[in-house]
Amino acid sequence: MMQWETVIGLEVHVQLATKSKIFSGASTAFGAEPNSQACAVDLGLPGVLPVLNEAAVAMAVKFGLGINAEIPEVSVFDRKNYFYPDLPKGYQTSQMYHPIVGAGEVEISLDDGATKRIRVHHAHLEEDAGKSLHEDYHGMTGIDLNRAGTPLLEIVSEPDMRSAKEAAAYLKAIHAIVTYLGISDGNMAEGSMRCDVNVSVRPKGQEAFGTRAEVKNVNSFRFVERAIAYEVERQIELIEDGGTVVQETRLFDPEADETRSMRTKEEANDYRYFPCPDLLPVVLDRAYVDHLRSTLPELPAEKRARFEGELGLSAYDASVLASSRAMAEYFEAVKDACGDAKQAANWVQGELSGALNRESLSIEQSPVSAKQLGELITRVLDDTINGKAAKQVFQALWNGEGDSADAIIDAKGLKQVTDSGAIEAMIDQVIADSPVQVAQYRDAEPDKRGKMIGYFVGQVMKASRGTANPQQVNALLKEKLDQA
Repeated sequence: MMQWETVIGLEVHVQLATKSKIFSGASTAFGAEPNSQACAVDLGLPGVLPVLNEAAVAMAVKFGLGINAEIPEVSVFDRKNYFYPDLPKGYQTSQMYHPIVGAGEVEISLDDGATKRIRVHHAHLEEDAGKSLHEDYHGMTGIDLNRAGTPLLEIVSEPDMRSAKEAAAYLKAIHAIVTYLGISDGNMAEGSMRCDVNVSVRPKGQEAFGTRAEVKNVNSFRFVERAIAYEVERQIELIEDGGTVVQETRLFDPEADETRSMRTKEEANDYRYFPCPDLLPVVLDRAYVDHLRSTLPELPAEKRARFEGELGLSAYDASVLASSRAMAEYFEAVKDACGDAKQAANWVQGELSGALNRESLSIEQSPVSAKQLGELITRVLDDTINGKAAKQVFQALWNGEGDSADAIIDAKGLKQVTDSGAIEAMIDQVIADSPVQVAQYRDAEPDKRGKMIGYFVGQVMKASRGTANPQQVNALLKEKLDQA
């Protein structure tokens, strides 16, 4: 049976976080009434001229620097001509031949801990089109031009990905970079980030690429994986049945979990690109680029390396904690408060993330602050409370039952009993009350006593209402029970 290789390239469209549009002063705020944020420039009215938004240029250059890309001195805007109801000018202002960002690369982390470098061919600035609305119009289409002119950075990868997992990892890496840089909020539900997925298959060992299909406007990491999985299966089945893959544009239907043909794929010459006569070339001097370079934050790959090298975290922990700027900053604040990176990592990825997931909250919405969690971990580390009590304190903080771990520990009487005399007295009472279990323990083979001691530990912890130090309880119990 023929073995197939998948070849994937992504075109990621990132909405830049400017307050106004790329060529006009109209607002880019999300959720406004339809057509309330489209000015004369966005509508393409006669006599209007575009003015380039410098903030969009700066954000594009920052992205290029963030992926170690070439930053050309000169970039040029072109007109991409096509006719569609939500494109009022009859063309989109984009960059075809001289983009603002040249070749770069993005490092992705895979599930097995391995990393892979994905090449970026280029990234270019362009304006978004409006939006066609099909619901509630009884067979007609409504046009909302609020998005027309919204600044986009289109990031075009090389066809370096070989699986749906790699494609999703690449998209997550791009998401992390643009949000770390603060150039986009990355909100896929609001359209701030979406991608076109180019998928083809070829027999393993063949150098030439197969015919690709482009799946348009996929807007979640999960949908990217599902769309690719369906498309790969469709193409392989088509070829093995004697058919041929047609170069076309397709749409992914998440409800049916399938892609559907939309139109035959256009070639570049179908758009009749030519330099925009209304916009001068963009010329960037080295001082400007160097200034932007000096403003870059520590990016995900650098942060992962530091978490591993300086803090001693595993590659997996470092990757998870560096996956978003908010997560990384929260973790570092917890670590600074408790002084133990490993414990901070365990609590952030464990108890905290579990609670956030259960209530569908982002880490920015956490009811437990980093300082509160750090103080809680400190009380575990200094033996003020044990692990079981710590979970109670965390839940109380989550529920807003107190301002600090210390206040909740005092209010609930959770302070750990470390007085060996008090613990010994409880152990003596448990042993006196459990003659049958004591006899069974002492009659058992030494290698089986380890499991049996759990009963006595449970009784002592019950007697102490969970406040006895478990390590002391285990050690004293073993000493007393092993006495002839």
